[in-house]
Amino acid sequence: MDAIVKRYDIRGRVPDQLDQATARRLGAAIAAVLCQADDVGSIVVGRDMRTSSPMLTDALCDGLTASGVDVVDIGLVATDVLYFASGELELPGVMVTASHNPGEWNGLKLCRSGARPVALGTGLAAIRDLVAADPADADDATRPAGSRTHRDVLAAFADRVVRTGPALEQRLRVVVDAGNAMAAVTAPVVFDRLDVDLVPLHFDLDGTFPNHPPDPMDAANLADLRRAVVAERADIGLAFDGDADRCFAVDETGALVPPSTVVALVARRLLRSHPGATILYSLTCSRIVPEEIAAAGGVGVRTPVGHSGIKAAMAEHDAIFGGEHSGHYYFRDFWNADSGMLAAVHLLAELAATDAPLSTTVAKLARYVSSGEINVTVPDPRVASEAVGLAFAGEPDVTTDHLDGLTVSGSDWWFNVRASNTEPLLRLNVEATDPEKLVRVRDRVLATIRSQ
Repeated sequence: MDAIVKRYDIRGRVPDQLDQATARRLGAAIAAVLCQADDVGSIVVGRDMRTSSPMLTDALCDGLTASGVDVVDIGLVATDVLYFASGELELPGVMVTASHNPGEWNGLKLCRSGARPVALGTGLAAIRDLVAADPADADDATRPAGSRTHRDVLAAFADRVVRTGPALEQRLRVVVDAGNAMAAVTAPVVFDRLDVDLVPLHFDLDGTFPNHPPDPMDAANLADLRRAVVAERADIGLAFDGDADRCFAVDETGALVPPSTVVALVARRLLRSHPGATILYSLTCSRIVPEEIAAAGGVGVRTPVGHSGIKAAMAEHDAIFGGEHSGHYYFRDFWNADSGMLAAVHLLAELAATDAPLSTTVAKLARYVSSGEINVTVPDPRVASEAVGLAFAGEPDVTTDHLDGLTVSGSDWWFNVRASNTEPLLRLNVEATDPEKLVRVRDRVLATIRSQ
């Protein structure tokens, strides 16, 4: 259980780490932690298209119903559809997915009623400990078995996205790379309600991911989309990860639109209709994000990385929107949950509101250069991070903070190093005003890390 219960979800290789018996026991533990403890008699369950998802879903539902919980099975859906159902029905939810991991992986994403997040400290540790304490496949004979009913919520989800998002001022040609994954289910239903010519790419559901891995954060996995956008003379290309809760974009030339730029563009659009509102941004976002928020009259709040903390901060600050450089986007009007599809609709609306191509809009925001995330394997991430902090300590006009890992900021550069939650890695992000400064800061940090 320690190997598969992560900080924000449950994830492991099938069947050696996660099998039917484990899924059934997890169902019983989830019933105790998310349902019985909160006095909720039902739970929503969805799944992705991985080859192991049907059997794991059946086992999970067996564990839930054997514990007296009624299951509302919403079938093949994206994770943001699961959040929608949780919010709309006011029920906790479980999504069977391993997000962007390879096909041999699977797992569970959880939420409480109203799509409220579940992380290690808010339920996952309790679920882990329950399974570890009682690994037997035992039913509670004193509790009547629950039922499992099927419900289609996809059309209602699409209506919510279109109603919550802005209308498009002109027709756009859009290529969508679903990666043989769940955007192939949601994109046609949502885009059918928009003024869009949809060009589908890899829309055949296939949990073996025959065309490329379901991780658009890796630029190599965007090659098909970039070619298709140019060939189709499209206005924009969109790529979604395996469970379609993250969205990435390329412009009409096939060039990547940095996720921080998407955060800035969506924030700018929302602030036009909600002047003075609060916008959250994770600390690995580019400096253009707080700059654009301030220029649009909004209040920017910097947060640690990670959906559970950001969702809690959304509620705390009554923020209208939050974004991460990882491609997660959060909306107050979507129960503070993240939705790749809703972010896509806002981005399309921003593009449709001008006659300029997307590349021109992006170029106006290209004030900084970024290293991208660099992962460095180290024996002890804490020791290496401390060494980096000491290397920059006491320098003039340099500030440090520990909001999430270590962030060191100069007047025209900054970097952040964070330890991985699951591996002996340090994750480094560097940004500067020009390539020379970027290389100088990056290489100095890397040399310090590697000396450890």
